[in-house]
Amino acid sequence: MRVAVCQLNARDNRSTNLAVARDLLDRAAAAGADVAVLPEYVDYLGPTDGAPKPEPVDGEVGSFFAAAASDLGMWIHAGSFHETGPDELRTYNTTMVFDPSGRLAASYRKIHLYDVEIPGRVSYRESSSVAPGDETVVADIAGVRTGLSICYDLRFPELYRRLAVDGGAQVLVVPAAFMMHTGRDHWEVLLRARAIENQCYVVAAGQIGDHEPGRTCFGRSMIVDPWGTILAQAPDAVGIVTADLDMDRLRMIRTELPSLANRRL
Repeated sequence: MRVAVCQLNARDNRSTNLAVARDLLDRAAAAGADVAVLPEYVDYLGPTDGAPKPEPVDGEVGSFFAAAASDLGMWIHAGSFHETGPDELRTYNTTMVFDPSGRLAASYRKIHLYDVEIPGRVSYRESSSVAPGDETVVADIAGVRTGLSICYDLRFPELYRRLAVDGGAQVLVVPAAFMMHTGRDHWEVLLRARAIENQCYVVAAGQIGDHEPGRTCFGRSMIVDPWGTILAQAPDAVGIVTADLDMDRLRMIRTELPSLANRRL
């Protein structure tokens, strides 16, 4: 299975962001990708007061990526967007997966919300406007069991262990908008750790660059194998990288170093 991660710099214009996303998807399809993965908040990153109204999974954003999947005959993991939430004050941070016919094959609502206060550096409280999801999701994507997560979820290893053990995941997907000050120290380390400890491929698509005053995303989208080896990593620019996921290699690693089978807790 060939996978593409699409790295972009979403700003405060949904139409422009979606046009860039479609160009990257076209490039992924031309590169022979079976699956393309986009980053968190692919349709809008900017001031809250200018954000598009939240919508259901079959709204403008969902319809856009459903049509792209059908046009390209490719699986599309549409990063995430603001789905209509449980009340007027909160949305869900939701990812959608579309099959090559354009059918919505799976969706996942981000469980762990980014509430962080670093004096003088960053103040962000995602839970003030986003409600947490409460269900883990493993989907069959191109015949491969694939666990879904979003950005800050990456810091909670128990989620990925559940996806791998209870859900049988062989691939873990992480769309993200990791901030520069944490990304430069933690992004690669956490992605490789999740791959090694769960003996899964990890496919991580990130936002890159500034998206509003004082906020910069780290980028460095990457694909990691179950041994923790980085198969592909995006440079510091908008674009795509691809890698082939070898399920025989995954089975070999799990057989020769059976840490999942040997767990006691």
